[in-house]
Parts: sequence; C-alpha cells; structure tokens
Amino acid sequence: MTGYGKAEVLLQGGKLTVEIRALNSKSADINIKSSLLPKDKDLVVRKMLADTLVRGTIDLFLNWEPTQEGGNHTINTEAFHDYWQSVVGAMSAETWMAKMSFKDPGTASILANAVLRLPDVVDTKKADVITEDNWPLVEKGIKEALKQICAYRATEGKALYADVTSRIGNILSYYNEVEALEGERIQAVREKLGKALQDLSVKADPSRFEQEMIFYLEKYDINEEKVRLRQHCKYFMEVIDSEPYPGKKLGFIIQEMGREINTTGSKANHAGIQQFVVKMKDELEKIREQSMNIL
Repeated sequence: MTGYGKAEVLLQGGKLTVEIRALNSKSADINIKSSLLPKDKDLVVRKMLADTLVRGTIDLFLNWEPTQEGGNHTINTEAFHDYWQSVVGAMSAETWMAKMSFKDPGTASILANAVLRLPDVVDTKKADVITEDNWPLVEKGIKEALKQICAYRATEGKALYADVTSRIGNILSYYNEVEALEGERIQAVREKLGKALQDLSVKADPSRFEQEMIFYLEKYDINEEKVRLRQHCKYFMEVIDSEPYPGKKLGFIIQEMGREINTTGSKANHAGIQQFVVKMKDELEKIREQSMNIL
C-alpha cells in the first residue's frame, strides 16, 4: 500500500505542487498537510483520496511557489519592531554606537535583514491561491498524483503476488514432505512402545497391543490438519485472484493456516516433521508481513 505521486499545476501568479504519499495502514487515515486548501474542498479531496487509495496512511502536501509578480508579501511592522528592540536592547549604548560608527556602516543593514527572516515578520498571503475559478486545474493535478500512486502500487502488487503465491506453493510442498514421513513416524512409535514393553519384561497380547496402538496414534493423527491447511491454501489463491481488495480477508486466512501448522507441530512427535513445520512457519510469517502491503 505504499506509494508516491507528484504533480505540478501552473496557476496565475505561481506554481502549485501536489504531492501524495501513502504508507501501510489497516484503514484510510488521511492527513491534508497544507493550509492552502479551502475548507469547502476538504471533504471533496478526502473522499477522492479514500475512494482511489482505499487504505493506508495518506498524506497530501500542497506547496505554493509564487512568481515574482505573483508574490504578495507584507511586513508585520509590530513584530519587526519587537524583534528590533530585543536585539538593540541586548546591546549596551557603547556597543551599539561602536557598531553604528563609520567603521562598520553595514551593521544596521545586516541586522535588519536578519530580523526580516525571523518568524511572523514577513507574511505571505496564500488564502486565495486555490479559488473556484482554478479549482478544476487543482483537481486535475490531484488526480494526476493519484494516478502515479496507483501505477506505483500496481508495479509493487505484481512483485507481491509472485512472492506470496510462491510461498503458498512452498508450504504445500513442505506438507507433502510431512505426509511422506508419516509412515516412518508410525513405525518409530511402534518400535518405541515395543521396546518399552520389553524393558518392563511385560508380555502383551498382540491384538490388545494393536488396539492400544491405534488409540495412541489417533491422538497424533494429522489428517484433519492436512486437509484443512490445503483447503486454506486453495482459498487463499482464490481470494487473491478474484477479489479487488483481498488484503483483510487474506489476513484472516493466514491466521487459520497458522493454527493448522501449529497443531501439526504439536502432534508431530518426529524430528523430521518438526523441521518441516519450522520451515512452514517461516514461509507463513513472510506471507503475513507481505500481506500488510496488499489492499
């Protein structure tokens, strides 16, 4: 959901630069960081951003660069006087007279220029930069910046799609390896229990032993987890391929996949299976991180 777009709009008296930045977020959090936008256009712009970008922390910046003819500057004489008195008052009479002597004739000019750069001394009128007459041009600039963000997202989306779908394939491949080890796991459990009986010098009834073995192995059966995980992976692919904004739903599917993988690990009782469970968890965590970028 990250992206950046920029557009420049030439208006009478200067140039308006429109910049839009989007970062990851679960909802549309829109911030208009400019005093140039008229109040009656605030909701219009917010709706435009939300409808186009859907989700994310979205920042809109409007910067005005007036031409020499279009600049409208006024000096706040009261602020200038207050600053000037503060500067002069900080000097002793002897220091001030020495500074203002013919030996240093440019000091007053330097001090005046320094005071003019202080906050609130020079006011630039910006209230009328965006008007009803030039609003169509401004709106066109905002749409152009949004178009650039959407293009950026589309490019990023292709890379994300290739990454997460390949990791889904990896998880299914690892579970196939788990399935291949099930026979070995069952045989290992049989041998472990048989050895325990021998160590105890107990002679077990073969049919009863098989019955107890079945009950024991049922507790560690992972067939249900296997079926559900494969179904979740299939549903993940269906959602990402068919829905325009699948991000939130994919997050819920990822949670369900995590439950099945964790349960498989708790029932594994086999070193080889545990290794594949760790690999599946690693792939799923990477999918979870990438899903935050999916709308």
